[in-house]
Amino acid sequence: MIIRQDVTNISLFLPDEAATEALARQIAPKLAAGDCILLDGPIGAGKSHFARTLIRSRLDSPDEEVPSPTFTLVQVYQGDSVEIWHADLYRLGHPDEAWELGLDQAFQSAITLIEWPERLGNMVPTDAIHLSLRAEGEGRLATASVPGRPGLVTALQQMAGAKNPVSDRRLLSQRFLEQAGWGAADRTFLAGDASDRSYDRLVLPGKTAVLMDAPPGKGDDPAQFLAIARHLTGLGLSAPQCLAQDLPNGFLLLEDLGDGLFSRQLADDPAQEGALYQAATDVLLHLQARAAPPNLPDLSAADWADAAAFALDWYRFAITGERVSTDAFRSVLGDMLQHHADGPRVLILRDYHAQNLLWLPGRQGLARVGLLDFQLAQMGQPGYDLVSLLQDARRDVLPSTEEQMINRFAAGAGQDEAVFRRAYAVLGAQRALRILGIFARLCLVGGKPGYLALLPRVWRQLQANLCQPGMERLQALCSALLPPPDPAALALMEAKCDLFR
Repeated sequence: MIIRQDVTNISLFLPDEAATEALARQIAPKLAAGDCILLDGPIGAGKSHFARTLIRSRLDSPDEEVPSPTFTLVQVYQGDSVEIWHADLYRLGHPDEAWELGLDQAFQSAITLIEWPERLGNMVPTDAIHLSLRAEGEGRLATASVPGRPGLVTALQQMAGAKNPVSDRRLLSQRFLEQAGWGAADRTFLAGDASDRSYDRLVLPGKTAVLMDAPPGKGDDPAQFLAIARHLTGLGLSAPQCLAQDLPNGFLLLEDLGDGLFSRQLADDPAQEGALYQAATDVLLHLQARAAPPNLPDLSAADWADAAAFALDWYRFAITGERVSTDAFRSVLGDMLQHHADGPRVLILRDYHAQNLLWLPGRQGLARVGLLDFQLAQMGQPGYDLVSLLQDARRDVLPSTEEQMINRFAAGAGQDEAVFRRAYAVLGAQRALRILGIFARLCLVGGKPGYLALLPRVWRQLQANLCQPGMERLQALCSALLPPPDPAALALMEAKCDLFR
C-alpha cells in the first residue's frame, strides 16, 4: 500500500516479514557493480533481514549461510556476476576506519549494503540509494530515495501501487472500524508482543477505544478472549468490554482501560509495589476460588515438561549450535511437576505480570486491577500465575515483596506454606526454562533480538528456583546442559538472529 510518493522518494508500508523480503527481491536484480544501498533505521527495524534476503537472491547457492556482520564488520559474497559487500558500521569509532575496511574500493567495484551509514562521514557515495526502515504498528514503513535510477524507481512504484489482499491488515481493519463508527478516529500504535497480535489506540472527540488485531491462524483466538473476558467480568473483575467484533478477520474493538500499567506505575513510584502486588495476588485468590469455564485446555505434567524443553531445543542450540536429546531432562522435570505441582486444577491466565495488569484507581476493590492478555487461559496449577507475577521476565520484583506475596497467597488459598513453596519452585523453574527457549527462538527465527536483553534476568530467576530444597536433580541437569547467558553467549545468539526463519 503506497503511503507517500514523489519522483525519487517512494514509501511503502510493509505489513509483515514477507513484504520486507519481497522488497529485497524486487530491488536485487536491478543492482550492478558500483551500486550502494545505505540502510538506515533503529536496531530491530529489519535492516539485516532485508540485506540477507537481497544477498541470497543474488547468490548461486541461495541456501548459503549469510551471517550478520555485527562483529566482523564486513562480510563479502561472490554473487551471480559481482561481489556483494555487507557492512555493519555500528562499532566504528571514526569514519577513517571505513577506509581500513576497503569500502572505498568496494563502492566502485561491488554491490555494497551499508548498515549504520552515518558512520561513513564524507565517504558516502553521492549516487547511493537510501533505504530507511522504521516500525509502524506491527509492520514497517520503508522509504527509498533513488537518485537517477528510472528502472528501479519504476519497479518500486509498481510494488507500492500493488495491493496484497492477504497481508494488508490495515485496509481490513479500517473497513471494520468504519462499520463500527470509528472510521474517522485518530489511530496510534499502542502495543505489540511476542505473538502476532497487536493493539492500536483510537481517539474520537470525547472518547477512546482500543483495536485488537489478531490475525487468523496465528494462535490467538479473539473468540476465546471474549469468552474469558465474560467470565472475568462475571466475577466482578475488570476485563475490557467488547464494543464491536469481526471474528472471521480477527478484529475486536475494546474498551480502553487507560495507560496505568503496573510497569509504568512502578517506574514512576516504586513505593507502590507492595500495594499493587497485594491487589494482584488477591485477584488470583478470588479467581481461583471460583469454578473455571468449561472445556479449557488442561495439560499433563509431561506436557509442561515438554514445553520447558524449549530451553534445550532453542536456548542451548542458539549458544552452542548443538542439538541434544531432551529425554532425561523431560523425565526429571515431569517427575518433579507430577510429585510437587500436579494437584487440583484452577483457571490460570498464563501471562499475569506487570505489563498485562492496569491500576484503575477510579474503581473499587478487586476491580481496581485491570486484566489484559488472557486469551490463552487454561487449567493449571494455583502457583503458576503467582510465579508469572513475582518472577517477571521484564522487571525485578523486590525479594521482600515476593516473600510477602507467597505467604499471602498460601494463607489465602489454605495451603501448607512449605508444600506450596516446593510447587512454586518447580513451576518457577519450568516457566523460566520455557521462557529461555522462547526468547532465543524469537531471536533466531522471529528476528527479534530485543528479547535477548531479558535472558540474564530469567536466568537468575531459574537459578533461584533451582537452589530450593528438592530441586537437586534438575539443578544438576541444567548445570550440565545450559550455558549461562553471559556477554559472549548473548553476542553469539545475536549474530544468529533471523538465520533460521
